[in-house]
Order: sequence, then structure tokens, then C-alpha cells
Amino acid sequence: MPGFRESAVCHAPPEEVFKLLYDPSRFPEWWAGMDRVETGPGGGVTRFMSEWPDFPYPTQVAVHREDGRVLLSCLLSDIRHDWRIAPHPAGCLVSVEVEVPEPEAHRIPAQRAEVVPSLRRLVARAEEVSRAG
Repeated sequence: MPGFRESAVCHAPPEEVFKLLYDPSRFPEWWAGMDRVETGPGGGVTRFMSEWPDFPYPTQVAVHREDGRVLLSCLLSDIRHDWRIAPHPAGCLVSVEVEVPEPEAHRIPAQRAEVVPSLRRLVARAEEVSRAG
């Protein structure tokens, strides 16, 4: 499946990153272009992006705390964001692997333009919360 992977070192404890990743209500704090989310039962989340503020993006969120993963799957386009946290001497390594179905491969540049700043914002927010705490 087409896609890409990005990663960044975070100078905060892995728990601080995980708190931001596993709680969909906190996505707008760090996800570039996300205005708001609405949560539903069973890991269902509806994302609303700045580009299309009235268009709901239903998303399934699966949290795998035991291996530091949060998987987001868009139920409209089948684009998947697999966020991972791994140990690192400086704090933790945060990575995201984005998988895009072949019919949606033309959206990879737009996904990269959204994900790269989101990763940077996630790391910065976790470091900020860690310093304040």
C-alpha cells in the first residue's frame, strides 16, 4: 500500500505523548488543520478539518497501550495513521506511518503536508506539558 513514514525525537516522557495521542478530544491541540472532534462509542470519532469545516470525517481510533500505538483509520478514504511511541535516550521516539489505498495515492502529498507539521506539534506540545508539569 502506498504511503510514508515520519519520526521525531521527543524530549518528554513517553506517557506525555501517549496522553495526547490516545485522547481524541486533544487532537486539535496538535493535529494541523483539525478544528474539532466529536467522540462516539467504541472508539468512533468524527473529525472536522479547517479546510472543510462542515464535512465530517468519521474515524475509528484503536489504542494499543501495551506497545505504544494509536491507530486512526478514516472510514471514508481508508487512509490509516499508525502512531507509535518507542524508547529513546532523550525521552521517546514518536513515529507515524501513513498508509493510503492505491485509489487515493494522489492524496499522499496533502497527507504529508498535514502529518509532518502535526508530528512536530505533537512533540512540541508533549514537551511543553512535561516542562509545565
